[in-house]
Amino acid sequence: MSFRPDKLTRLPVQPRGDIVPPVPGAADDPVRALEAAAVDDALLQRLISGDEQAFDHLVRTWSPAMRRVARGFVSTDASAQECVQDAWLGAIKGLASFEGRSTLRTWIFRILVNIAKTRAVKEQRTTPLSSLASDEDAGPTVDPRRFRPRDDPERPGTWTSAGQPRLWETDPEAGALSSELRDVVWAAVEALPGRQREVVILRDVQGFGGGEVCEILGLTAENQRVLLHRARAKVRAALEAYYSGETT
Repeated sequence: MSFRPDKLTRLPVQPRGDIVPPVPGAADDPVRALEAAAVDDALLQRLISGDEQAFDHLVRTWSPAMRRVARGFVSTDASAQECVQDAWLGAIKGLASFEGRSTLRTWIFRILVNIAKTRAVKEQRTTPLSSLASDEDAGPTVDPRRFRPRDDPERPGTWTSAGQPRLWETDPEAGALSSELRDVVWAAVEALPGRQREVVILRDVQGFGGGEVCEILGLTAENQRVLLHRARAKVRAALEAYYSGETT
């Protein structure tokens, strides 16, 4: 192959528009799985043939999420960036032997996670245990005080009048597309425990299916569902606080 390692730090200002991105959520949808396979085959042939524009596009498109996933394992942003670069180098070296048993994107993210886990083991030998965040999170996903008690004579276990969810802003120009709202969402995602952050980024940002995430992170289906539920609940709570004016 003709790719050079230094290309990892010299990306084009704008990627080519004719490179079709991977199909989100393909693992959970048979039709999308077929579409993803066709995209993978075409992309793989371009990469194997040494198409640097195709490679540069993938680096630009996937690296931000890869850094966030790696950061869930390692202790610094710089270390996460090194994991991403090592993952791309590993992918380049292994492309010729890629057998297509998973999607190209799943394969590359699995390489990344293996590299990040290995680096994390080394870092933990020198990092104080007190500085390592715990992933344990067994508490309720919604404040129990927002629900009526089980012995309530009218509607046990339902929302209280003060605790029930409120409608949010529905105007896309004023809401979902605003940079301020995106900042709120990303701050909430970055504050999640590592495994929750990895799962929600892969599922809700990158569009991986549940089966793909289990394969990349080595999770059981049940564990993946629990982590995703908890992550989404915390992001939603941050949005609820934003819309209610409880945050500044």
